[in-house]
Formats: sequence, structure tokens, C-alpha cells
Amino acid sequence: MAYTPDKPKLAETSDQLRARIPGWGADLDPKDRPSVPRERFDPGFAGAHWEFPDRQVEEWPRERSIEHKFLTLVFGTVAPLHGLSGRIRRYAYDRYSEGRAAHWLLLLAGDRVDVLESRLRALASGKPDRLIHETGVRAEVTHHGLSSRAEGRRVDRRHHPMDPIVVAAPWLIGAAVAYGLIRRLRR
Repeated sequence: MAYTPDKPKLAETSDQLRARIPGWGADLDPKDRPSVPRERFDPGFAGAHWEFPDRQVEEWPRERSIEHKFLTLVFGTVAPLHGLSGRIRRYAYDRYSEGRAAHWLLLLAGDRVDVLESRLRALASGKPDRLIHETGVRAEVTHHGLSSRAEGRRVDRRHHPMDPIVVAAPWLIGAAVAYGLIRRLRR
């Protein structure tokens, strides 16, 4: 049983294990164990000072797998779920087992939505992302990025033509949508 001091029972006896696994139980004889002089054996003491360990206080509902009865004893509280991304993640945990692809795909979608939400928050606060610096475009020019791409035996050479598309496409699409909305509002 998980999280209890009870020692699980062996499926096989020591003699059966010794016959099946070479070297099993080599340290059962106290003469063969170097720690014997300092070892204290108390059959009544299981090593745990609790019957069931203390649990961390859950200040607000946490996402948890539908397969497990409890949350782990200690869990993170740094980044609670928030916004649309939090709703997507909570739906993934409430609805689907961890063994289903839908669970993980929803968590991935929640991550992407979280990135979008953080970029929109940064834009609304007047401190948008610095694309030139953060994507490494400037380093391509100032630190011999283009020549290092052309020379040598880089593994990622095949997807180099796609890099500008992957980096710029979301911003171009966002700008086009914003332009369309502004135009529609002006009419």
C-alpha cells in the first residue's frame, strides 16, 4: 500500500528467490554485512513515525488525475491555473485519463493558449515582447549565425528555411487579424 509504513509482503520466500536469482540474499548473514556493528535492529520500529503522512494543505482546488485518489503529498503552488488556459487544463484533468492522447493534447493546447495570453498581457501592459532580441535574429547577424549555418555539419540544417516562417508567421497572422478588426471597427 502506498504511503504507509507497512512493509509489503514478498511474493516468494527467501529460499525461492535465492534459488531463482544468483546472489540474492548475499547480505542476509550478519557476518557478511560491514554495517553490523553499528546496525540497530528493532522489529517494532518500521522507520516511519506516522501511520499515514501529513499532507500539504490544498488552498485552492488543484488539477489531479482521475486515476489517483489523492494528490501527491507535496505539490507545486507557484503557478495556479488561470484564464482560458487554466480552464483547458482543468478540463483535460477532469475529463480524460492520463493514458489518453486527448488528455495530453489538451494540456499542449493549454500551454499554447497560455503563451498567447502572456503575450497579450505584455502587450496590454505596454511592455511587449522584444522579438528581435528574444528570437535570436540579431545574434544571427552579429555573431556569425549565417556563416555557421552554411558551414560545418549542423544537424538542423534541413529546417533552416522554415525558421523565419515558424517565428514570424504567428506575428504576421496576428497583425493581419488586428488590422482586419481595426478596419471593421472604423466602418
